[in-house]
Order: sequence, then structure tokens, then C-alpha cells
Amino acid sequence: MAVEQAIEADEDSGTDSRADEAIMLEGVVRRFGEREALRGVSLQLGVGQTLAVFGPNGAGKTTLLRMLATLLIPHEGTVRVLGSQLPRRAYEVRPRIGLLAHDPLLYRDLSGRENLDFYARLYEVPERDARIANLLEVTGMSRRADEPVRNLSRGMAQRLAICRAVLHRPDLLLLDEPRAHLDPEAAATAESLIGPGAGMTRVLVTHDLEHGLSEAGRVLALRDGQVVADAPASQVGAAELRKLYGSTR
Repeated sequence: MAVEQAIEADEDSGTDSRADEAIMLEGVVRRFGEREALRGVSLQLGVGQTLAVFGPNGAGKTTLLRMLATLLIPHEGTVRVLGSQLPRRAYEVRPRIGLLAHDPLLYRDLSGRENLDFYARLYEVPERDARIANLLEVTGMSRRADEPVRNLSRGMAQRLAICRAVLHRPDLLLLDEPRAHLDPEAAATAESLIGPGAGMTRVLVTHDLEHGLSEAGRVLALRDGQVVADAPASQVGAAELRKLYGSTR
């Protein structure tokens, strides 16, 4: 099915009102040229749950996350996020999603505070100055918040990226190795904002098997764009997941 056909099918579907469903994918295919990055992926995730996504490099994890973030369109299949069909109703979903990706998505010539103010205005965050000040305090960035992002270490930029991702209090948090570049203290501090106790539905892409399993309710394992495991986290062990990575793990 071409992208245009997928969009037409989506337009017929509209919005689903199931209150207990955060994410639904059915038979999703995404291609880059002749290569299929996702090959018939299906999954369901309930509101308030955490899904941990595992798999070796090139398995399709980031492609999946970018699709959920409305940044990629499926070539085949159905995608529904927070009750809205994608891609047609992506405009409904974007204000409700927080994305923490490999790129911090910050303007390097602006200060951290200016970046957060820009995004707060974009998302129409109420009482934005107080919200920004609180996030900077929680992440330990208050003292460096007025320096250009280009002058900050990668770890400090990651702290600001966390602030940006949760600034608008999203319902769905999409996390791609969220603790990368963070020292142990910063990682522990970030838990209140992006951890399992933060009160949001979360999709967590990580290679940290033990950590991912400890905070997930459900596990999705990908290899070569296909689902090789989709089960409650309690039924999946780290030793089993290591087999995804072959002899290198």
C-alpha cells in the first residue's frame, strides 16, 4: 500500500474514543528506499503503562519512536496514538507528546532558558516562567540556564532536553536512551521527571536491559524491523533479550 493509500484509509477511520488505549499499531510497515525498517509491526499499550523497546542497532527502534512522534508516516498499516489516527490527525496528538531523542532539539545559539521559553510559548504553557524555573531547579541547571547551549557539555544539554520534553506536561513520553550522557546524580534527579513515577504513558528505547526491564510493564523486542517478542515485562528475562544482540552481548 502506498503512503497515499495509508492516508486515505486513515481519513476514513477518524478518532477512536477508547480511553484505556494509548498506542495501537497494526501491521505497520515503514520503508527507506527498498529497505523495510519496520516489517508488519503490531502492538498495543494501555494508558499509564511503560513499554520498553529493545533490539540491536538497525532493528527499527528509532523508526518506531519517530513514527509515534508523528515525524514519519507508515507506508502500510494502522497507527493510533492517544485515540487519534495518524498521520491525518497528527495535529491533535503533537501537543500531547514529549520526545526525548538523541538530538536534544535545542537551538545552540540560544540560552537554555530562551529555548525553554520558546517551547513554552509554542505549547502555550500556563505560567511558563514559573514552570521553566521549577524544571531548571529540579535538573540542577538554574546556574547555567542563561548561557548559550553551544557552551554547555553534552550532559548539561541532555538535562535541558529533559526539561523541554516534559515542559508542557505531555500525556505520552517517548524516550530514546534518556539517561545517555548523564552522570549518576543527574540520572537520579531526572527520575522524577521522566521515570516510571512521573505519571505518564512512556515508550522507552534502551540497550540497558536490566534497567529497562525494571521499570517497564511491557516489553517489545525488535530485530530486522520485525517483532520477536511482545509480552509483559514479568515474563521476559535479560538473558533472553541478550540473544537479540548475538555474540556481541
